[in-house]
Amino acid sequence: MRVPPFDRFRLTGQTLGVFVLGAVIGAAAFNGLSVAKFEALVNQIGMLEDQLGQYEQEVRKLTVYKNQHSVIKTVLVHVEESRAADGPRRQALDAVSESQLKKAVKEDLDVFIGRSIYEIDSDARFARLLLDGKVYKGVTGRDYYVEIKTVLVVDNTLRVWVTAKPRSPA
Repeated sequence: MRVPPFDRFRLTGQTLGVFVLGAVIGAAAFNGLSVAKFEALVNQIGMLEDQLGQYEQEVRKLTVYKNQHSVIKTVLVHVEESRAADGPRRQALDAVSESQLKKAVKEDLDVFIGRSIYEIDSDARFARLLLDGKVYKGVTGRDYYVEIKTVLVVDNTLRVWVTAKPRSPA
């Protein structure tokens, strides 16, 4: 029995190889796109869950303090992008970490809800001493050093601007 000459199948083999290579490259590209879409969806779900939690808390607290006009009814936390002393920007926080940091700082500042906006001065100094330089541990697997930059009361809302820096492992 003779072995058939493979010269007849060279073009077919090359065509099949190119087809398989194209299928592998296409599958890799499709996987990369689906992972990117999934990650964007997870970030969006985290942000929406955070907003929903804030709105539910605001509704509960507003019903309690609806007849009082000169008290703090809500606390809003804004996380600013931190800069090094030289001026270059640090890596920005991802949406999930920022959301969890906002939630943790807001929980610490919820003691101000129901307090008079005219008597907040003494409590604000105490809060600055307590929270300024506080380390929040375990936020998406990292520790963050938080500094309070500005505290402002506007329309029965306590607004707090903070910067968060990843804490270097010691």
